[in-house]
Amino acid sequence: MKNRTRLACTLLALAIALSGCSDFKKPTEKNFMNALNEYYGAHDECLFTNTLSFPYETARNDQSGPGTKGMDALTASDLMKRQEAKMIGVNRYILTPAGVRAGGRFCYGHKEITAVPSFTPPETTNGIQTTTVTYNYRIGDLPVWANTDQMKAAFPAIAKGTSPQAQDTAKLQLTINGWVLADK
Repeated sequence: MKNRTRLACTLLALAIALSGCSDFKKPTEKNFMNALNEYYGAHDECLFTNTLSFPYETARNDQSGPGTKGMDALTASDLMKRQEAKMIGVNRYILTPAGVRAGGRFCYGHKEITAVPSFTPPETTNGIQTTTVTYNYRIGDLPVWANTDQMKAAFPAIAKGTSPQAQDTAKLQLTINGWVLADK
């Protein structure tokens, strides 16, 4: 009986000691990286917030991201074809089979957090602890079509995400399940 009690006490002490070593609620780089990777692993980075409807038309002089410059970059990546309507000054784009597979938002991978070099001390507001973290990342599962100079020039988010020093910030909040993104 003494051996069983001693063994039970030893196991209980070990469990208590180990539980203190892996507190997922502490404000640590590891916990923040886990929270960020969990979120971004399930949320791809996409060129467009909403799915574009095709055929898609732009004014020929529109050089914005989703305008002619962006659509021409997608055309150069063989995701769509361009048809010019010179009389009315419009470029019309239709999807190629590869473009259909890419989808109307043109998602190009997800953030993989590589480090959390800094974070603000957690503050409690309205009963919720929050912190702002600065994190380094790379884009995982980047498709070939997104990794071209023309795509990086037309879509700055791709250029930023594929640079060796990609860095961003996020606001995290503490829940009963650990740290999660507060802004999403």
